[in-house]
Amino acid sequence: MAEPRVVTLGCRLNTLESEIMAKGARDAGIDDAIIINTCAVTAEAERQARQTIRKLRRDNPQSRIIVTGCAAQLHPDTFAGMAEVDRVVGNTEKLDATVLGATNGPDMVVSDIMEARQTAGHLIDIPVISGFEERTRAFVQIQQGCDHRCTFCIIPFGRGPNRSAPVAAIINQVRLLVENGHLEVVLTGVDISSYGVDDADLPGLGQLTRAILAAVPDLKRLRLTSLDPAAIDDEIYRLLADEPRFMPHLHLSLQAADDTILKRMKRRHSRDTARSVVDRAREARPDTVFGADLIAGFPTETDAMFEGTLNTVREMGLTFLHVFPYSIRPGTPAARMPAVPGDIARERARQLREVGEKALNQLLETSVGATVEVLIEKGLSGHSRHFIPIELACDDGAGCPIGGIVEARGERVDLRSGRLIARLAA
Repeated sequence: MAEPRVVTLGCRLNTLESEIMAKGARDAGIDDAIIINTCAVTAEAERQARQTIRKLRRDNPQSRIIVTGCAAQLHPDTFAGMAEVDRVVGNTEKLDATVLGATNGPDMVVSDIMEARQTAGHLIDIPVISGFEERTRAFVQIQQGCDHRCTFCIIPFGRGPNRSAPVAAIINQVRLLVENGHLEVVLTGVDISSYGVDDADLPGLGQLTRAILAAVPDLKRLRLTSLDPAAIDDEIYRLLADEPRFMPHLHLSLQAADDTILKRMKRRHSRDTARSVVDRAREARPDTVFGADLIAGFPTETDAMFEGTLNTVREMGLTFLHVFPYSIRPGTPAARMPAVPGDIARERARQLREVGEKALNQLLETSVGATVEVLIEKGLSGHSRHFIPIELACDDGAGCPIGGIVEARGERVDLRSGRLIARLAA
C-alpha cells in the first residue's frame, strides 16, 4: 500500500501542520490516502481547492481523498457534497491521526472552532517532525487562532480564538529541532503578536523569544513570522539591540498605510504607528530590514489614498513586499463595501510590487563586496541574516553543506532571479 500523501494549500502554518499530519498519518498506518490541507483566505483559494481535489481524484482513482484545513472548516457541507471526497475533517481534529484517517463513523467530523481551547498539542505529542529532516529552517507553532475582526478576513472563523501554547512545550520543541540539526527556527502561528494575551500566566511574544534563546544556547538563528504593528512589545526592540541570534528581519502585517483605509479594514494601527515601529527597530539595530503584507485596491480606496500608501511604503524603506490585489471574501464586511474595479486594483498591486523590487535590488547591491552569513537551505542557495536570497558559487559544492552556516562574499546581483551571487569567504 502507498504511504499517505499531504497536499498543502495556503500559508506557512498550513505547511507546518501538513508536516505534522504526514507524520501522524504514517505512524498511524493510514495507507493510500491523499489529505488536502485547504486554504480559505480568498474565494479564489477555495475554488483552487476544489479544482485540486478533482484533479487528484482523476489521477488517483483508488485513493481515499480526505479534505481538511480552513476551507473545509468554513464550508464542510460543500466539500462533503463533492463526489471526489471521502472524508472531511475540521481544523480542530486534523492533527489527531486517529480522527483524520478513521474509516468508521461519520464521513464529516468538524466541530465548532470557536469553542476550541487546545493549542498545538503536537508540541508535546510529536517530539521531532520528520518532514523537517529535509529542511534547514524549522517552524514552531506558538499559538493558534485570532481574536480580531479585520473586515476583509475570514480566517478567525476557520481557526478559532487566540490560544497560546505552553512556554515549556515550545522550548522543548525548539531544543529537539536544534539537537536534530536545525540551526534556524521560525516562530509561527495565526497571530503571533497576541501570544500570551489569552493567559495571564504566560509572557508576551518578546519575553517568550528571549526565554527560548536563553534556554537553547545552540540555536543560531531565531526569526518571527508576521507581526501586527499595533501589538509589538518593547522586548522585541530590546532583543534587536542586544541579541545577535535574533534576526534583524521583521515582517509586518501592514495591509495599507492610509488611515481611512486602515479604519475601514478595522486594523488597530495607524500609518504613524507603523512608521514608529520601523523607526524604533532601526534605532535598536540600524541594519534591520522589513517585509510587509499589503492589499491593493481595498474597497473605497481612492487614487489619493493609494498614493499615500505607496509613498509611505517608499519612505519606510520596506523591502520584502507581499502584495495582493483585493479579492472579495464572501461573508466579510468588506464584501459589502463599494468595490474598486479589478483592473485598477491589479495596477496598484503592480506599482507596489515594483517599489518592493526596487528596494530589494538596492538591498542586494549594498551586499556586493560585503561578507554575509548564509544558511544553506537547498543546493547552493540560502538566506542571509537579513533574509536576503543568496546563490553560492562553490567549486563542486565543496564547503557548502546543506544545513550549514557559512560566510560568503557578495560578488554581484542577479536581477532576473532577485538574488545575491556570493562566493565562500577565504
